[in-house]
Amino acid sequence: MQPAMMMFSSKYWARRGFSLDSALPEERPAGGGLSLNRSSSGKNEEKKGNKGNGKGESVSEGGKTAVVFSLKNEVGGLVKALRLFQEKHVSMVHIESRKSKRRNSEVEIFVDCDCSKKEFNELIQLLKFQTNIVSLNPPENIWTDEEGKAAFVSLDLDTDKCFAQVSPQSYAPVHSTHILSSTDLDCVPWFPRKISELDKCSQRVLMYGSELDADHPGFKDNVYRQRRKYFVDVAMSYKYGQPIPRVEYTAEEIKTWGVVFRELSKLYPTHACREYLKNFPLLTKYCGYREDNVPQLEDVSVFLKERSGFTVRPVAGYLSPRDFLAGLAYRVFHCTQYIRHGSDPLYTPEPDTCHELLGHVPLLADPKFAQFSQEIGLASLGASDEDVQKLATCYFFTIEFGLCKQEGQLRAYGAGLLSSIGELKHALSDKANVKTFDPKTTCLQECLITTFQEAYFVSESFEEAKEKMRDFAKSINRPFSVYFNPYTQSIEILKDTRSIENVVQDLRSDLNTVLG
Repeated sequence: MQPAMMMFSSKYWARRGFSLDSALPEERPAGGGLSLNRSSSGKNEEKKGNKGNGKGESVSEGGKTAVVFSLKNEVGGLVKALRLFQEKHVSMVHIESRKSKRRNSEVEIFVDCDCSKKEFNELIQLLKFQTNIVSLNPPENIWTDEEGKAAFVSLDLDTDKCFAQVSPQSYAPVHSTHILSSTDLDCVPWFPRKISELDKCSQRVLMYGSELDADHPGFKDNVYRQRRKYFVDVAMSYKYGQPIPRVEYTAEEIKTWGVVFRELSKLYPTHACREYLKNFPLLTKYCGYREDNVPQLEDVSVFLKERSGFTVRPVAGYLSPRDFLAGLAYRVFHCTQYIRHGSDPLYTPEPDTCHELLGHVPLLADPKFAQFSQEIGLASLGASDEDVQKLATCYFFTIEFGLCKQEGQLRAYGAGLLSSIGELKHALSDKANVKTFDPKTTCLQECLITTFQEAYFVSESFEEAKEKMRDFAKSINRPFSVYFNPYTQSIEILKDTRSIENVVQDLRSDLNTVLG
């Protein structure tokens, strides 16, 4: 250990309202992902520290600050880094070290120092060439917004610019500040950065596929189970850019599809929303939607691409909410190809192609609905497990079981309703418990799979639901924004002024083209 690498108890920093952990990404046990700890750590402790002794007050009034950086665990590395503090006349009050949680070959150094803003900035400019800066804790009286809310200072390592992003939280100032660098992306849950990476998402099937539960209608039917294995093989072999393999459906499968198609078609004129009714005849014309024919996903995908920019791709079964929503961010809908078991055509414990083609596809052809779906997907990218679950629940009670008002009447736009004869009737009856859609409360509602929902949520329009979801998405704790580039079909991460300016410039160019 280097002589200057002193180890102090973490209680020392807890009393002062700051700890090495509070400046670093917080590990999340569930889901295998990590989320960035932006500002919540230590907020209560800091208030206590300021009341209990003078040290807490001196942090903001005396110009004290802190920096956390990481470097390789090798002889002389720390000495070189600390020499920079001396060169810039920055007084070190305390130093603490520990093994890096990011990389086994590195150590993380926490330095509490006393300096001016000018000295601090000059120090950081030198440090970033010799170390990986993890976090800064600048003086409160220098870098907070006018209202005193906590602000996150992001150092653009390419352009040497800083910009502040005001925290969405309304609680008192917290001094934990996060540096957004390329290494930060390793600390958030993985998400696909380009459309071809959806191949990875589609492989991670959680339920069903060819392995059926004991209470599944087809569990004891060996012929059906073998057929399901065929569909699994097709989905697992599919790669982005390939045409979707055409399926020759059996007479039994076509019969099952026909029963569902016929019975639901009777209800659509009085139960489905106008957008659904507008697109359904087009699917009959261009995609072979008939009682005696199961449409092919390739034909459906081509049709959707022309109408709203959406496409479909085959999937073997249930995906996790994170993987499924990631597809929507690219306007890609993961779609099953198998048919429910013929013993009970009006029931399925899982999404099948009847549900996908009759419930989802007609509305995915509507541009406004497509935009609504994509924005839910974009909000999920890089979000915490908790926030993804909230988004998935909102998705469930809108895109799966949502209601809207048209001409003073309730109409269904949720695919789970539009593909279920019994629940479609129930949801629009006096027996249903209908509430106004509000993402803040809807995200807490329990999702039921094998029974009717205990509550349904109504919006005035897709546009209203989209605006409410946009406002809700602002509460998601994510250290960056995302932008879908339709030309490259990739996700651009907006984490500094340069990346935001580039997107704005592209949008301005498109607008100038439109306006002539």
